[in-house]
Amino acid sequence: MPSNFNLALVQQAAEGTPEEIFARTLAGIRHAKNQHAQLVLLQELHKTPYFCQTKDDAYFKLAETIPGPTTQALSQLAEELKIVIVCSLFEKTKDGQYHNTAVVLEKDGSIAGTYRKKHIPDDPGYHETHYFTSGAEDFKPIKTSLGNIGLLICWDQWFPEAARIMALKGADILLYPTAIGWDKEDPEAFHHLECDAWVTVQRGHAVANCIPLAACNRIGTETQATKTTTYWGNSFIAGMQGEILAQASQDKAEVLLATIDFSQKDFIAQRYPLLRHRLPEAYGDLAKITGEF
Repeated sequence: MPSNFNLALVQQAAEGTPEEIFARTLAGIRHAKNQHAQLVLLQELHKTPYFCQTKDDAYFKLAETIPGPTTQALSQLAEELKIVIVCSLFEKTKDGQYHNTAVVLEKDGSIAGTYRKKHIPDDPGYHETHYFTSGAEDFKPIKTSLGNIGLLICWDQWFPEAARIMALKGADILLYPTAIGWDKEDPEAFHHLECDAWVTVQRGHAVANCIPLAACNRIGTETQATKTTTYWGNSFIAGMQGEILAQASQDKAEVLLATIDFSQKDFIAQRYPLLRHRLPEAYGDLAKITGEF
């Protein structure tokens, strides 16, 4: 069982040039360290506006390799501050594939591992299939000095299967870099329901798998072509029973901090032995039924 550690989320708006946005990100990480954070999670595609609102090949120029400028800068900062950093970027591989990728940088500056987003949305305002190929790798936790990170990205949040596999493979915590918000055309009465559903489904992953979880979302209103989205913030950190340990606002840049406490893990797992009482032999249909509406 890992030791307790302090987790921070850097929630911010993507305003200005990539260089200006990244400068604020680096300042947020330093602020988190000053608050005694040991692990810092950044939001999805944290260096730019969420360009996937529209289909425009010009945005492919934003892609970079791993290692590359962003990971190298964060690697140096991780080593300097002696913290673990989880970042998210638009990756271009050596063979010309493009992915929505998250990277874990260890406190010595090394790359502990990467995760390429598996579930790729294609709906109004989220045209990610135009830019990203689904990651081919299996769901697998990334080992770090603070424990095993079950790293998933945004749209993966809605799929309990991904969280369950990460937990069964030994993840100590689930982390989700995120970019999600309200479409300008969404009825205002629907806003609360959407955000509440987003928080609730993830708290359910924590409960069902006896595992802490955190999601780092962006804020601000962004317009690409004719599409406008207001990102709803509400970045949060939940404990092993889904309890909210800390939650950010809807519209303010914040560095959110909470202590991840594993001292009651055995007690909770014994009281709610959900993983132990699974019946894998009864779930064979999961791999056969498409579930299409």
